Amino acid sequence: MQNYYQKEIETASREQLRAWQDERLVKTLNHVWNNNEYYRSKMKAQGVEPGDVKSCEDLWKLPFITKDDLREAYPYGLMSMPLSACNKIQSTSGTTGKRVIAFYTQHDMDVWYDMCARAIMAAGGTKEDVVQVCYGYGLFTGGAGLNGGSEKVGSLTLPMSSGNTERQLQFMVDLQTTILCCTPSYASYLAESIIERGIRDQIHLKAGIFGAEAWTEEMRHDIEEKLGLKAYDIYGLTELCGPGVAFECSEQSGMHINEDHFIIETIDPKTGKVLPEGERGEMVFTAITKEAFPLMRYRTKDIAILSRKPCSCGRTFVKMSKILGRSDDMLIIKGVNVFPSQIEQVLLAQGLTSNYQIVVDRQGTTDSIDVLVEMTPELFSDTVGAIHQKEKAVISALKDMLGIMANVSIVEPKSIVRSEGKAVRVIDKRKLYNA
Repeated sequence: MQNYYQKEIETASREQLRAWQDERLVKTLNHVWNNNEYYRSKMKAQGVEPGDVKSCEDLWKLPFITKDDLREAYPYGLMSMPLSACNKIQSTSGTTGKRVIAFYTQHDMDVWYDMCARAIMAAGGTKEDVVQVCYGYGLFTGGAGLNGGSEKVGSLTLPMSSGNTERQLQFMVDLQTTILCCTPSYASYLAESIIERGIRDQIHLKAGIFGAEAWTEEMRHDIEEKLGLKAYDIYGLTELCGPGVAFECSEQSGMHINEDHFIIETIDPKTGKVLPEGERGEMVFTAITKEAFPLMRYRTKDIAILSRKPCSCGRTFVKMSKILGRSDDMLIIKGVNVFPSQIEQVLLAQGLTSNYQIVVDRQGTTDSIDVLVEMTPELFSDTVGAIHQKEKAVISALKDMLGIMANVSIVEPKSIVRSEGKAVRVIDKRKLYNA
């Protein structure tokens, strides 16, 4: 039986969803025009006023907002409510440049937690479940969002945060955790730790809600097999609200976007042209119910495909595919576009682990790509010759996938640094030369 948190909304007709979107778009656009000088300036420069946008059909008239705008307007320039009305911030990790800060009113937080509650119930969650949240807390949105969603559902919520694996496993066993929330790379690490300790028969997990980084179907199946659960994808960005923007249902064929709160477009990342449904493009979100930080036509740089085919779960929200790459983290090696997810797909198809690292370098004018991947227990007992043969097979498979040669080294177990948050998959040393 399918679980819903807000069934009337999640299964509303397409006509009702569009009516909500039209009404809320107009209301939110007037809100930012009246309360935000940065938006007014952007819209005036585009030659558009609120009266020019009467429905979703007119959305294309509005200018895009990018991460550059967020940095330029830092810290308060994109707020559309007075500071006294805001009671929370979340922030990106700030690995490059200024941090992105998102502001929340109480209304914004309630909406966010409702969306996360939808995700938990779509994964089979109920108030009878024990939900272990291993996303980071603090400024990171992951922990706060799933924690709030779990509490809305009424589940017993374990606010574990990331790290301290021994404590994670102790609580998982002692409190009989049924739903695990973390990054897929940390779920893989926990699975590895559980198997090493011989406590697989003491684990009671039925579902996992994994997000915050790209992962392949092969990695999903590997985690499901090792942990004995059903693995669900979840999507979000700090700029929009964090996890819960979109979530996967029992069909596991894409993530439903919460269309009562967001309007989604896909565009050609080079031209900005809006693409028809079914074409691969960069996702652009417009927030239509947020008060403090309602971004309009925000370019995510995430590449995906949209589909409105009917879903067996009964939800009518449009689906987005898994993230197929990012327009800004695509590697160009020897003139070829390479996405890390392509390499992971090959490694897992070859029976290797998801513990890998990609190192890109340049000698003179020639690029090189080295793929380090940890050996499986089966390979650990093989001869050196057998390991070399496996490396050659992976090199060949990567050549078929990418069209270029990559060096592959199968390394000892545990030799690649584990991540308790987002995994560091790529080290591009070529950037050092431009420092």
